[in-house]
Amino acid sequence: MFVIPTEPIGSIPRPLELVEAMSASPDPLAPNLEAAYDAAVSDTIARFEATGSPVISDGEQRKNHNFWTYGVQGLPNTAADGFKIPFTAGHTRRMPRLTAGPFRYRLYADRYLAVAKTYATRPVKQAVISPSALSLLYPDAGLPNYPREQFIHDLLREHEREVRGCLDLGAHCVQIDFTEGRLAVKLDSTGALLSRFIELNNLGLARFTAEQRTRIGIHTCPGGDRDSTHSADVDYAELIPSLLQLEATNFYVALAGEPDRVRVLKLLRQYLRPHQRIFIGVTAPIDPLIETAQVVCDRVLEAARYIPLDQLGTTDDCGFSPFCDDTSTSRDVAFAKIRARVEGTAMAAAQLGGTA
Repeated sequence: MFVIPTEPIGSIPRPLELVEAMSASPDPLAPNLEAAYDAAVSDTIARFEATGSPVISDGEQRKNHNFWTYGVQGLPNTAADGFKIPFTAGHTRRMPRLTAGPFRYRLYADRYLAVAKTYATRPVKQAVISPSALSLLYPDAGLPNYPREQFIHDLLREHEREVRGCLDLGAHCVQIDFTEGRLAVKLDSTGALLSRFIELNNLGLARFTAEQRTRIGIHTCPGGDRDSTHSADVDYAELIPSLLQLEATNFYVALAGEPDRVRVLKLLRQYLRPHQRIFIGVTAPIDPLIETAQVVCDRVLEAARYIPLDQLGTTDDCGFSPFCDDTSTSRDVAFAKIRARVEGTAMAAAQLGGTA
C-alpha cells in the first residue's frame, strides 16, 4: 500500500488550567507546575493518537513561554529587553538578551521527549529551536570578555547536545524550528542576515552524520500567533533557494495559507535536491475554518503534480500555539484539523498509489 508520510509541527493549545498555572508560576522549572504539565501531556498524547496520526508530539505542553526560548528562559545572565518580533495583529513578542557569558541552555528538549515517550504508543517527534534563532540573544554591541565568536562556539555545542540527546532517546525525528528564516528577509532585504543564518545552521548540522541527518528536519513558516503572522508578506522566492541549501533531509514548509500555492510548489520543485523530502502544509492553524479531508486531499494531489511522490509528505503550516498563552485556537479545533490532515493525506495516497 502506497503511503504518504504525514507529521505534525508540534504545539497544541494548552488546557486553560495549564495556561493559568504557568502564568502564576513563570519559572518553567517550578515544582508546582509538574502536575499540570503531566495532565496536559497525557491528555494531549491520548487525543493526538485518537486522530490516527502516525507520528505525534507532546504538543509542546511543557514548553513554558514559547517554542523559541524554552531552553534559556530564566537564565540569570539574561535580561527581558531583547529582540522584538512584530506581528501583523499589532502585538510584539520579545526575546531575552544575553548580558554576560558563558552561554548555556538551562534545559534541553530531550527532557520533554523522555516524558512524552512514557505516555505514547506511536513514534514521537521532537521540535528544537535553531541556532540562528538563539543567535539573536547576543547583543549587537557585544559583551565584555565574551566575544561573539566564543558565544557561537558555545551555542553550537549546546545545540548539538540537545539534538543528539533527542536522537539518542529515539525521537522519530528532530525538527529544527527556523521560523526566523522568512523574517530575516524582512529584516534585511540584502539577504545577508539570511545567509548568516543558513551558514550557522549548517555548522550545527555538520556535527551529525549523513544517517543521523535523515532524522533531522527544518520547519519554516511566516510565524503564527493570535491568528497573525510576522512575515507572510515576504516572497517565498527570497527564502526557498537558501532554505534548501540546509544540509537536512526533511523540510516542513507552510503552504496552506499561501495565496499562490502553485507558485511555491514550482519553486520547491526547482530547488529540491534528490535526498530531500518536502512536507507541505495542508492545514492552516491560524485559519478558524476547519479543513475537510477532501480539501486536504485536493491540496496533496495538487502538490503531487510538482513534487516527486517519493519526496512528498504532509504537515500543518505551523504549530497551533507556539506561544503558550495563545488561546486564539481551541484544542478541539487543532485536533479536528490534524484529523483532517491524516484522513485527507490517506485519501490522496489511495488515489496516487497507482502512479507511485
